[in-house]
Parts: sequence; C-alpha cells; structure tokens
Amino acid sequence: MNLRFAEEISLLMLDDEDGEFVRMPGWSMQCAFAGAVLMDLALENRIDTDVKKLVLIDPTPLGDDLLDPTLARIAQATQTHDARHWVDYLTERAEEIRELALARLVERGILRREDDRFLWVFQSRRYPIVDGKAEREVKLRIMEVLFGNEIPDPRDVVILCLADACGILRELLSTRELERVSERIEQVRKLDLIGQAVSTAVWDIQSSIALAMHPTF
Repeated sequence: MNLRFAEEISLLMLDDEDGEFVRMPGWSMQCAFAGAVLMDLALENRIDTDVKKLVLIDPTPLGDDLLDPTLARIAQATQTHDARHWVDYLTERAEEIRELALARLVERGILRREDDRFLWVFQSRRYPIVDGKAEREVKLRIMEVLFGNEIPDPRDVVILCLADACGILRELLSTRELERVSERIEQVRKLDLIGQAVSTAVWDIQSSIALAMHPTF
C-alpha cells in the first residue's frame, strides 16, 4: 500500500497513544504538507527543480485530490518560480491538505476519527491509530535509512528530507541520536535535488519567521 507523502507525514506527526498531533510550530506543519505535495509531484514526473527554479514537466492530472489542484496551479502560472514560491503558496492550503490526508487514512482503515466535545462548544478531533502497521512502516524506513549504510530508496530520501527540514526528526529521536546521525542526514539530503530545494525553502521560511519574531535593532 503506497501512501502519499502527506499521509505519511500525518502518521509521523500523530502521537502513538492518544492520536493527537505532537506539539510543533504551526509553520513546521504547514511546510511539511507543502513539501509533501511538491515531492509527490516530482516523483510522479510532473515537476522538476534545480537551485533556481521549479519547472512543469507534464500537466496531465493524476486523478488525485491531494496533488491535482497544485499541479493545475503550476500549469497555469505565467512565469517560472522557485521551490520557495510554491512552498509559500502551499502553506496557505496546508490545513486543507492535512484534512484530506487524514480523511484518506480513515478511509483506508489506518486511522479512526473521534470527536470529543468540551463544554459543548469547543470540539477537539483525535485520530487514534487502528492499524499501526502503516505508521510503524514509515518510522522503520526512516530509522533504517538513518542508522544504515545502504543507498536509500528515492521515497525514503524524500520522507527523510521532509522530516528533517520540518523538525519532525526532533520528535522521533533523542538529542544524542540526532548528533549520532547528523552526518548521515547530510549525506542523504544530497541525493535528491527537489528534497534539497524544498528543504532550503523551508529553512528560509523558518529564518524569516524567527527574524520577524525577534528583530534585531
């Protein structure tokens, strides 16, 4: 069963026990889902990227509601933009992308949706994991790449680049483990151009947000 990257990112962000999302900055979640869509389009040979630009290869729709709206928007663009531009654009749709990804995981029987009402006005939605195989498989692939020496599968390179750029690895590994695999992460990053481009875009956004929150005088 091949999941889209947005679905895999959703599983990585969910707490194993209570089905709630782990606490992380909103921009991290937004960038993770933005990058997930772009990377899926790249692996489907619909787009390609280099350091300076992201280009359309094939505008043919995939019949996938997670990817086709973005593909159509890229096809309609009257000028070429870099990956940062499209990450920025997709962060505005991040919540919609996440909801679509979660709905598909529920439909597949991997997650179960529960609505808890507090004080009859505030609603909190949880997604307990029904079939933990998919979640364990995603995390296992990341760990095998990080702590192994073999050349990883392209999909594993992508999910690792996303997890690293958006801070998800800090939720999965201890500080000591992160230090241990830092060289391996850098090695894997170099294997995928669009992964590099999206990661750079994410880090640029992070720097911009940090500067806005803590300006220097």
